[in-house]
Amino acid sequence: MTSNPHWETIGPPPLALFALEQGRAAVELAQLAGRRRLLERAQRGDGHPILVLPGLLAGDFSTAPLRRFLRSLCYDAHGWSLGVNFGPTAPLRGKLQDKLAALRDRHRRRVSLVGWSLGGIYARELARANPELVRCVITLGSPFRDVSASYATRLVPIRPGGRPLHEAHALRAALRAPLPVPTTSIYSRTDGIVAWQSCLEEEGAERENVEVACSHTGMGFHPAALAVVADRLAQAEGAWRPWRESQAAQG
Repeated sequence: MTSNPHWETIGPPPLALFALEQGRAAVELAQLAGRRRLLERAQRGDGHPILVLPGLLAGDFSTAPLRRFLRSLCYDAHGWSLGVNFGPTAPLRGKLQDKLAALRDRHRRRVSLVGWSLGGIYARELARANPELVRCVITLGSPFRDVSASYATRLVPIRPGGRPLHEAHALRAALRAPLPVPTTSIYSRTDGIVAWQSCLEEEGAERENVEVACSHTGMGFHPAALAVVADRLAQAEGAWRPWRESQAAQG
């Protein structure tokens, strides 16, 4: 994929998908128990720490199913413990850096970061600022390629430097820049909150995009997404390989 100019704007998803979001997520949550066999095949982990970051207007309650799943695979999964995510602030950035450093010091191991939607953008920027502390980054429906391509940022306007997001060209260019750690972006073409095109990572070493079929609101507990998360986290540190190659090796 070739780089797009800084000023490219990606529109939000069609309104029809947005209208279906809550109903789809409820159905996906109800189906989770019936698809437990898929999750039982997930690889067990090595116990390393994981920090899970929620989306805009969400908190640790929203990521509880994901963290329970990760703990069942023997990881030490943590919520962010910072209440509801009302958007980025300077104090929040400092608190997240402190949380990351504390987990690294406690376990004496690098921390994997899993972020949902805006939480994925936080995870990416944490890794960019602290690559020595981070093992890998996994994002779920995170519009880092164009953070304005989301209905969420229209409900809660985020205005860096007092300017609308779609005019903050330097910020948007910085957010889409590749990370210095292994990165997986999980996205859905039927995402009703975030435009799937805004979730695509540039092709390159140790970075990838993995498509699943689910809603945005259900991505944190959909079995297909959880299977990808489990596979990515189970890789040995320093031995990262792309999703398809990893699956071929298992099969």
